[in-house]
Amino acid sequence: MTDDEGIRLQKVLAQAGVASRRASEQLITDGRVEVNGAIVTLLGSRVDPERDVIRVDGERVPVDVGKVYLALNKPRGVVSTMSDPEGRRTLADFVQDREERLYHVGRLDTDTEGLILLVNDGEFAHRLTHPSYGVSKTYVAEVDGPVAKNVGRRLVGGVELEDGPAKADAFKILQQNNDKALVEIVLHEGRKHIVRRLLAEVGHPVQKLVRTAIGPVRLGDLRPGVLRPLTHHELGTLLDTVEL
Repeated sequence: MTDDEGIRLQKVLAQAGVASRRASEQLITDGRVEVNGAIVTLLGSRVDPERDVIRVDGERVPVDVGKVYLALNKPRGVVSTMSDPEGRRTLADFVQDREERLYHVGRLDTDTEGLILLVNDGEFAHRLTHPSYGVSKTYVAEVDGPVAKNVGRRLVGGVELEDGPAKADAFKILQQNNDKALVEIVLHEGRKHIVRRLLAEVGHPVQKLVRTAIGPVRLGDLRPGVLRPLTHHELGTLLDTVEL
């Protein structure tokens, strides 16, 4: 990149919200900033925010300000599409005031609530849902109980479904009484109704299901129907995971 191409590195860091322009200059001169794997200490250095990978203290910094990455707590009863010919409530209802054309990353059943991502980065959306990148999804389910201790071993070991074998990455019982239990299940594949089918197969049909995490992105105390932008840490981790 020539001296008159790109944007000065300290300006890009400041626009990304890392620090003020002056503080960003100090980060650079202190040798704490990497561009495409190389430490940069020259204040006149220029970068391309759409292509260059920038890190501060080893942590990825998302710097393409034209990209939008949002987390939504999808309420139960909302269809995971941007439009619906039947007139049902959709994800588009929560982003009507935004100018960007947004894509939903994966789907949640209409009866499932919880975390779903809305982005204007098609390649990111594609990779995040591709099983080869192994991005985990965490769910909390209310199921018929009680749940025996060996259920977790069965799910992690793998069970046979009508469309082939499937397994959980992790499973734990959060709480239970005689006829109900709350369990957490983690998996990285996205076959239709996979969580419900897995739990039904081991004898514990789902009564209520919430997705609580996608990789490092946590639902936390985000209320149903509310959006928030991904944090730098969340987005940086996901970008690294899907190799963008």
